[in-house]
Amino acid sequence: MKTVLMVAEKPSLAQSIAKILSKGSCSSRKGLNGACSVHEYTGGFMGQNVRFKMTSVCGHIMSLDFIGKYNNWDKVDPAELFSKAPTEKKEANPKLSMVKFLQVEAKGCDYVVLWLDCDKEGENICFEVLDAVQPVMNKSYSNDQSVYRAKFSSITDLDICNAMNRLGEPNRNEALSVDARQELDLRIGCAFTRFQTKYFQGKYGNLDSSLISFGPCQTPTLGFCVERHDKIQSFKPETYWVIQAKVFKGKDSPLTLDWDRVRVFDREVGQMFVNLAKVAREAKVESVSKKEKAKQRPLALNTVEMLRVASSALGMGPQHTMQIAERLYTQGYISYPRTETTHYPENFDLKGTLRQQANNPYWSDSVKTLLAEGINRPRKGADAGDHPPITPMRAASESELGSDGWRLYEYITRHFIATISHDCKYLQTTISFSINTESFSCSGKTLISTGYTEVMPWQGIPLEEALPVCERGDSFTVDEVKLQEKQTSPPDYLTEAELITLMEKHGIGTDASIPVHINNICQRNYVTVENGRRLKPTNLGIVLVHGYYKIDAELVLPTIRSAVEKQLNLIALGKANFHQVLQHTLDIFKRKFHYFVDSIAGMDELMEVSFSPIAATGKPLSRCGKCHRFMKYIQAKPSRLHCSHCDETYSLPQNGAIKLYKELRCPLDEFELVLWTSGSRGKSYPVCPYCFSNPPFRDMKKGMGCNECTHPSCQHSLNSLGIGQCVECENGVLVFDPTSGPKWRMACNKCNVVVHFFEHAHKVQVSAESCEVCEASLVAVDFNKVRSPLPDSETQHAGCVFCDSVFQDLVELKHATMRHPMHRGGGARRGGRGRGRGRRPGGRGNPKKPKDKMAALAAYFV
Repeated sequence: MKTVLMVAEKPSLAQSIAKILSKGSCSSRKGLNGACSVHEYTGGFMGQNVRFKMTSVCGHIMSLDFIGKYNNWDKVDPAELFSKAPTEKKEANPKLSMVKFLQVEAKGCDYVVLWLDCDKEGENICFEVLDAVQPVMNKSYSNDQSVYRAKFSSITDLDICNAMNRLGEPNRNEALSVDARQELDLRIGCAFTRFQTKYFQGKYGNLDSSLISFGPCQTPTLGFCVERHDKIQSFKPETYWVIQAKVFKGKDSPLTLDWDRVRVFDREVGQMFVNLAKVAREAKVESVSKKEKAKQRPLALNTVEMLRVASSALGMGPQHTMQIAERLYTQGYISYPRTETTHYPENFDLKGTLRQQANNPYWSDSVKTLLAEGINRPRKGADAGDHPPITPMRAASESELGSDGWRLYEYITRHFIATISHDCKYLQTTISFSINTESFSCSGKTLISTGYTEVMPWQGIPLEEALPVCERGDSFTVDEVKLQEKQTSPPDYLTEAELITLMEKHGIGTDASIPVHINNICQRNYVTVENGRRLKPTNLGIVLVHGYYKIDAELVLPTIRSAVEKQLNLIALGKANFHQVLQHTLDIFKRKFHYFVDSIAGMDELMEVSFSPIAATGKPLSRCGKCHRFMKYIQAKPSRLHCSHCDETYSLPQNGAIKLYKELRCPLDEFELVLWTSGSRGKSYPVCPYCFSNPPFRDMKKGMGCNECTHPSCQHSLNSLGIGQCVECENGVLVFDPTSGPKWRMACNKCNVVVHFFEHAHKVQVSAESCEVCEASLVAVDFNKVRSPLPDSETQHAGCVFCDSVFQDLVELKHATMRHPMHRGGGARRGGRGRGRGRRPGGRGNPKKPKDKMAALAAYFV
């Protein structure tokens, strides 16, 4: 019997599709990576009985990056990233071992059916899957087709079965367009980001951003926000005057009339018109017009409109909205949420979709009325040729979806019902008056039929006071005529909804990437989200955009990126060559980069006004090992130390507190050590500022503290303070923290496991001897005589933290984040890790089974 491997984009999607196609009769098991399940069943395929294996990936399997040496910011000229630096595909999440998992499942399979999301990104993942599985699949000797692509827009029985019956092939051109976008964004973004980050962080101390990034889409997105900020700042209010007139008839309430001239900018002219109108005591009705008008039902919902409404009406950011929409889609509640189309296909089952909503208490009356009286044909929107508009696929309740999930689902459902409802109709009455020589008018709306606003009440016609019945020639008494002074007001900061509209209009990003670009400018501290989800640029965001305008406006204007997006679309359509588009675009940006580097002084002049020089920032903390003067600690992101005498800046670990470490010095370079701590309940370790950026030994990488340093004799190094192999992660060592007393602890130098022990002991020291059972370093403890837990009031004891029976109840694990393989069987897979007596420091010990203490210690994780 032949085997068909089927691959979906997410585990939940694979489970839903397998359940539909197997009619609930599949067996399931976990894959070797623990993240993806495999669902197996038998059935028919291409006229034969086969075994199906349905599994999934978790988004992209591979990511594009430069080869190793080109990821060193200090040793590579950013200009080389445009052409010289080779790229390679790496596993996007190595911990998932996705390639190995797919190959294990694909071995011996005869066919593969790809159920990836039906957009360009999904098409790209198709070929990532094929690259992994085809080398291990059975070869086809009769040139029969072995690769199939399923096209679907929702997780319903009908759509999934139809997709299985109409299998096609993956689209290589669409996948190539994604490859081109990835490479362009990587090369252009990294080159500009590395240069400007190093240049400005080396000069200014209060930028408050760990990365001064540039992105071909991200930067024009920021540009829109700063452009609005500039309009607000340059706005000069102007005074103008309007005439307000009030008239009444009989006992009716006065009517406030609008002046036909609207406004004047000269007070004397306005006063002249007031004087002319004041002469008259009556207002004459010149005309009464009544016109039936319609408020059109909305077009079918696409991604951009969903994001706009979610931000402006639901108060949900674009990225959060897309995460919720994807969850609703994979659970089968809505159709595919990434689409540019606003037109339903001719064969779309509008009635069937509507019928599913007939029992929801919020809109059941509207739905039943539509089903009884007949639905209205939706307006003709735009067909982008991708997916149908976003629609509800099955009924749901708030308890099923949660708060935000329900709010988005409710809007999508109401929008769908509105598209097949009737237009809202109302009667607009306008009465025109003349008061002497001046013309005035007033208007009012009377509702005829609610139409679609019954399900979208926020768009309904507001109730207004009825206008008095009158006809041409009638007279009203003038109650008051006065001149009002007003001022023009500046625009407000852009809302997310307005920004999304601008990005769509100018072709910046796609429906899938727009939320990412907006999120990026927030994460980089270029804008802050204010009340009403308005985006206010920070000083850094403003200066960057002004600097780009000063040097090369095309770096921030949307024109170039819009042109690139069009070229990428041509690749997807097979009308442009991948390599030519890539090379041509990189050549343009390479020239722009060189000009930017040569002209950076222009942006620097703007930076000087808004930010403080690094030498004038921060407070003295520790001594430089070169000049022995105090270096200043700069707390703003990224936190770092700067020696103004040597004009050198040294990186530090982030996201924690830094303080001086007992004025102790590194034996290698004489720099004073600092102590990094993540808080009273977290871990801490000493850091040499120089070694942190300049690893002293071959087996060390940039960004390592003393708890990973392999110096053979330094009292602060891993070799002196390392106790044993971490019981949770693969490569970590539990290192004693000599600053932690009286609540002593050791912490893993790789993961966030913290082990508390020997509380209130006077002194704890790591011994030079190792445990004979697990090879962990022994620990010597001097207890408080009053609180000593030792038998016979002893105060001193040395032993293994893991194996010594005396220490059995004095060790407590904290902050474990994941289960270790050793816990599954109740015993250890391997022995502990010593500090390298007679072998490489931190090397792995011989696999010996430890005593019960190791299993007991592991129990704290469960």
